[in-house]
Amino acid sequence: MPGISQETIQMLASYGPIVLMAVVFYFLLYRPQKKEQQRRADMLNNLKKGDRVITSGGMYGTITALDAKKVTLKVAEKIEMDFLRTAVQSYQNAQQKA
Repeated sequence: MPGISQETIQMLASYGPIVLMAVVFYFLLYRPQKKEQQRRADMLNNLKKGDRVITSGGMYGTITALDAKKVTLKVAEKIEMDFLRTAVQSYQNAQQKA
């Protein structure tokens, strides 16, 4: 190639593996994690009364009340418990809500 020295080509070739590792890191680690974070944020923002959910501690319940930071779950007959909104991990029937 005219105008490009052999040293420049060698220098660019030495950065190739680093660039390749960065691309692999992005597609295998960073991008899927960002998608999962976005999915979880959407789920937490779309919670409503009557949704059947599972908390991160494994507690099953039905949402009876919620505000910006807290949800109240009915976990048994006449038993309601307050949880942080972020403690909700998923819907009980995830395929139905997806």
